[in-house]
Amino acid sequence: MATFLARRLLWFIPVLFVVALITFVLMKAAPGGPWDRDAESKQVDPRTMELLARKYGLDKPAWRQFIGYLVGDFDDEGQFVCGAVCGNLGPSYRQRGKTVQQILFEPPPEKGFFDSKFGHTARLAVLALVIALAVGIPAGVFSALRQNSWLDYALTFITNIGIAVPSFVVAFFSILIFAVGLKWMPVVQKSWAGLTPFIIPAIVFGFGTMAQTARLMRSTILEVMRQDYVRTARAKGLVEQAVIWKHMLRNALIPIITTLGPAVAGLLTGSIVIENIFGVPGVGRDFIQSIGNRDYSMIMGTTLFYVILILLGNLSVDLLYGVVDPRIRVD
Repeated sequence: MATFLARRLLWFIPVLFVVALITFVLMKAAPGGPWDRDAESKQVDPRTMELLARKYGLDKPAWRQFIGYLVGDFDDEGQFVCGAVCGNLGPSYRQRGKTVQQILFEPPPEKGFFDSKFGHTARLAVLALVIALAVGIPAGVFSALRQNSWLDYALTFITNIGIAVPSFVVAFFSILIFAVGLKWMPVVQKSWAGLTPFIIPAIVFGFGTMAQTARLMRSTILEVMRQDYVRTARAKGLVEQAVIWKHMLRNALIPIITTLGPAVAGLLTGSIVIENIFGVPGVGRDFIQSIGNRDYSMIMGTTLFYVILILLGNLSVDLLYGVVDPRIRVD
């Protein structure tokens, strides 16, 4: 186990380096800079822009900016400032006086962690995942057990819609139906305290994952139903419910777990669109704004953070295999 974890964690290093390099190149290739809009509106004069560029190291060669962000560099006073390898994601160019870590993880005064930017994103993603699994797994099981019935056709139709229709389209229609038509939610949410404001965005956000889970569970249950050990369990006189939930479901969950890691990472990183549509004050909303503002540190820091979440999600899936099926070993 220790060797497996060490090997997988070491693979994080080249992956993060390549992603950081690609992000940096694309970021620098985009036209404009952090203070171009202020210069156009004459809020910042050229001399001030030069001083800001010198302060944040943007006057240095591109290769040194990249190495300085990852490893570290010397500031104007000659002191070495460690970079992203030490957990320092850098200062924000637009939100003056704040670091990327403070923007992502620091809650407002007298608030808890889940009121921070990442707290809102995590709350939305976790709630969406819970809804997707709580609905998708039973729906797939019942659809397989009632194969070719009206229930099977209805669930298949719904899952096809969930897979085919993009989440932002579902989000717009949900606002029209639940906010404008039924008045179940405000068009513009004033407070994001608690879980209630996240319910409808989470349902919309998890709809695609729910559809994929239900469809995969249906096909897996149909395959497991024809296995010899299921026929043996029934021949031994076991109750049908025990055969379904104890023998069939446990083996059918292995493909679901395979998709669980990318699904969790996808929910965390894919919340960018949903957060902007529903106005959720999360990481995705700030990430979009940082791209438009050319806030380089915010772009790099958020991207690396998202990549780490994806890598940890995939690693967790590999470890969960052994929990669901004891025959599987990480060796």
